[in-house]
Amino acid sequence: MDWNVLWSACALVLVLEGLFPFLSPQGWRQTFLKLLQLRDGQLRFFGLTSILLGVITLWFVS
Repeated sequence: MDWNVLWSACALVLVLEGLFPFLSPQGWRQTFLKLLQLRDGQLRFFGLTSILLGVITLWFVS
């Protein structure tokens, strides 16, 4: 694996993560407050779902 690909992927994640708070700070704040109210199990479920979707996407792309 080329290290440039890894760093490019990390940079793209930062760009995507920064879009929502940049475009809609109030919406981002409200969403974050809702996330704080979720139980640990609910957050773990969303985390696991995100991981699985990422792995499946990587599997299809490569």
